[in-house]
Amino acid sequence: MHRPSTTFLALAASTALALPALLSGCSRASATALPSSQDVATARQQIDLIPPPSKSRYMAVHSISEWDNPYLTLQANMATLHITLADANPSQIGVGGMLRPVSARQQNVTIRLADLPEALGAVPENAWPYGRVVAIEEAHGTPSSDEPAVRRNVENTIKTLNDLGVVVYDWTESTPR
Repeated sequence: MHRPSTTFLALAASTALALPALLSGCSRASATALPSSQDVATARQQIDLIPPPSKSRYMAVHSISEWDNPYLTLQANMATLHITLADANPSQIGVGGMLRPVSARQQNVTIRLADLPEALGAVPENAWPYGRVVAIEEAHGTPSSDEPAVRRNVENTIKTLNDLGVVVYDWTESTPR
């Protein structure tokens, strides 16, 4: 009886183990992947319901902490969408006080860049007081090794926002560019 060589068995075993991985590809989407054109088109229909931006209102904001529209903080492998929901109480009594703090209406959502159109399309219309404009900023304290990836994410995000018909207000060190 003829016995197969150990080299042949090792090659056959490694091929059998590697074949499913090669055929299935990478199951995890890249954090810097761009959204599909279908996702952009669907979200654009929802975002088009928001009025165009009022440049006189958003250009008067000089600090990201005073920004009321959605804004994005971009990192090497993700983005954080910051949303301030509108105050449901129309009365001016107690605005921003202990019973109606602004921080209670703020939400921070961590997203992949490929999910940006869907995330922006889900933001309520009353959370866009300046109109269809989003501020973006790079994350603070980014390691120098991650800076090229963050810069690519900024560029991809600007492209996606432009495709959505959203004006981009780019912040650097609390000063808009």
